[in-house]
Amino acid sequence: MCQLLGMNCNTPTDIVFSFTGFATRSQEHKDGFGVAFFEGRGVRCFVDPGSARDSPVAAMIKAYPIKSENVIAHIRKATQGRTALENCHPFVRELWGRYWVFAHNGDLKGFAPRLHGAFRPVGETDSEVAFCWLMQELAKAHASVPGVEELTATLAELAPQVAAHGTFNFMLSNGVALWAHCSTHLHWLERRHPFTTAQLQDEDLSVDFALHTTPSDRVAIVVTEPLTAGEAWQAFAPGELKVFVHGADRLSGAGAGARL
Repeated sequence: MCQLLGMNCNTPTDIVFSFTGFATRSQEHKDGFGVAFFEGRGVRCFVDPGSARDSPVAAMIKAYPIKSENVIAHIRKATQGRTALENCHPFVRELWGRYWVFAHNGDLKGFAPRLHGAFRPVGETDSEVAFCWLMQELAKAHASVPGVEELTATLAELAPQVAAHGTFNFMLSNGVALWAHCSTHLHWLERRHPFTTAQLQDEDLSVDFALHTTPSDRVAIVVTEPLTAGEAWQAFAPGELKVFVHGADRLSGAGAGARL
């Protein structure tokens, strides 16, 4: 299946190190890739139906370290929908005057909800249908812009309805928070002071984060399978939904006060 990578930070941070290790895994996930960076209320979204190992778009991302507080990346191994640009994740939609970015790892069978005109898939994937349905149901559930806690509670009610149709590992962000839901495999870690050196699992590359950070920096990374050796990756439980704000696990009490 596909693989997911997400980053949520309390200060704009580049994802070159993590994306380099992540892109290496596209040897077995070569049906497209994409990455979306929030910059304030705007989004830079790059997708390519080719493999991230040899795509010029992937090379550009590695060479041009865009800094962001919220990033979602995806490498695709197609289960539904042909290999085509419109079927590449992440997908982007607008709701409540903000961009929302979504990527999915899994396979949903028989999920064919009724969608109204505001949210419709452009491509052929079950993933985009699920995203459109989530956006539709969020819009129906809240007459005005909700807070992170309200939104998390609504997503916790919606996600199992989709997951009943198959595997529904997903990441969702509005540029303020990063939500991650696990059906089967997701892992996360939080990098904070004192920062240490990390070594990629899939590439001969390491970085000493202490040289590139300040004591107040905090970064949360979520990925399908751990990217580095020697760091304290934690596995999600099946069915678990987490939300990260300002580089911390919001459900643990950090990052309080954030609004959409």
